[in-house]
Amino acid sequence: MLKKGKVYMSKDEELRVEIILLHYNTPVAGYEDKWKTMELVTRIYWYLGVTKEVEKYMEGCGMYQQIKNRMEVLTGKLKLSKISEKLWIHLMIDFITKLLLVARKDVIIVVYDMLLKIIYFMATAKGTSVEELERLFRDNV
Repeated sequence: MLKKGKVYMSKDEELRVEIILLHYNTPVAGYEDKWKTMELVTRIYWYLGVTKEVEKYMEGCGMYQQIKNRMEVLTGKLKLSKISEKLWIHLMIDFITKLLLVARKDVIIVVYDMLLKIIYFMATAKGTSVEELERLFRDNV
């Protein structure tokens, strides 16, 4: 049945959802363009509440929720982390292991000073004692 040159849809919800789905997952509409999907559906089909059903379908779609532009007001300004004024308070230390053995050393110790934004690299061997690590740290950092 035609109404104003468009196919009039019955109250069959499964059919209506199928029509929306066919127009929603097209390369023309994509997942993010609700208005393009609505235009594609209403170009051919008409029934009472078509725009509300398209919006309801898209709001329930997980892919649309992931990629749609957020229009909410931001919660507030970002706050900077408090940085200590004292040196050598905030250090990050990491070990890079399982390297090739070169000059009997196969581990790199990385020390990052968060206040000064300086990185130190020290080569050592696997199985180095704590005392040797302390000496290495003291002598190089």
